[in-house]
Amino acid sequence: MKEKVVLAYSGGLDTTAVIPWLKETFNYDVICCCIDCGQGEELDGLEERAKMSGASKLYIENIVDEFCEDYIMPCVQAGAVYENKYLLGTAMARPGIAKKLVEIARKENAVAICHGATGKGNDQIRFELGITALAPDLKIIAPWRMTDLWTMQSREDEIEYCKQHGIDLPFDAKHSYSRDRNLWHISHEGLELEDPSQEPNYDDLLVLTVTPEKAPDEPEYVTMTFEKGIPKSINGKEMKVSEIITELNKLGGKHGIGIIDIVENRVVGMKSRGVYETPGGTILMEAHKQLEELVLDRATYEVKKNMGNKLAQVVYEGKWFTPLREAIQAFVTSTQEYVTGEVKFKLYKGNIIKAGTTSPYSLYSESLASFTTGDLYDHHDADGFIRLFGLPLKVRAMKLMEEKNNQK
Repeated sequence: MKEKVVLAYSGGLDTTAVIPWLKETFNYDVICCCIDCGQGEELDGLEERAKMSGASKLYIENIVDEFCEDYIMPCVQAGAVYENKYLLGTAMARPGIAKKLVEIARKENAVAICHGATGKGNDQIRFELGITALAPDLKIIAPWRMTDLWTMQSREDEIEYCKQHGIDLPFDAKHSYSRDRNLWHISHEGLELEDPSQEPNYDDLLVLTVTPEKAPDEPEYVTMTFEKGIPKSINGKEMKVSEIITELNKLGGKHGIGIIDIVENRVVGMKSRGVYETPGGTILMEAHKQLEELVLDRATYEVKKNMGNKLAQVVYEGKWFTPLREAIQAFVTSTQEYVTGEVKFKLYKGNIIKAGTTSPYSLYSESLASFTTGDLYDHHDADGFIRLFGLPLKVRAMKLMEEKNNQK
């Protein structure tokens, strides 16, 4: 009986060409596994394509709700944003995919897992760290790094290889953007984006949203509710998290929300330029932040910002299944106990504009914040506070003045 390998299968040209290559190179029985994270119509026709290419079986595993609840929401609650812009759409999905690949490998008694990530990107690290953390005994096959065995260097090479193996596929050699899509976002790399001096060709590029110039001329008000940091409803309608993100994608896409153009620092040491569309995710992150402003105390908020930045780095680097991620998430979860309330905002030409936030746990006191003197705050108390708060500055200034006088 042949040994089995589980292939992370997207249905694209790269992973389709990998199927006959695995059979020819290693004599494996190839089990394809496509993980549905909300990529929509990209899943159409996968089973026929996989079987035609020589796979013995195809799993299509839907993890949309798990992706939203177990991976997206911890990052939203933490405010995890990589390098101030990237909302981690691809990075958050990879640990869930790795986990499911391992489950299928165990079910099929496979000896290896294969992925189609290139040797220049982040995904090879994310997939392999996830698989290693969950199944250290499984082999990992990365064809693009096996240059002595994987000799294809272009789409033309892959198409020709498939034709030689009797596989007639609906792909052509025309180069296009390299994209990754799931429920949270879609990313774009390649073509004019490889030159940071060039403006993105948004007319050809955008999939989930429109440019602000093409958004409606009238704003649209949206009201959301949260309970312990988890979104519960939009405009009075209760929904599960995946449904809320889907609805926010529609709203954000309509109003040109969530387009970023970033030159980011990859884990492997190079800079790369990409455009990300995250319409619903951008709204959800902003709404959650607006509520936190109202209910978190200053010290907790300050530390939480640091933890959010650290979590973004951990997730970006593929270190989801680590004690550090668990510890950061435990801290963040504890901060969400009172992040409950209602957030209202309006969407207008790429902007999310506050329109009112309420919470039963709000720390905002109108009597304290107003210019009117109240019972809880005596203006004279500020005298002593400022003297003590500024004491180090005063001592340093006095020492410097003393030293300057001694030099005269």
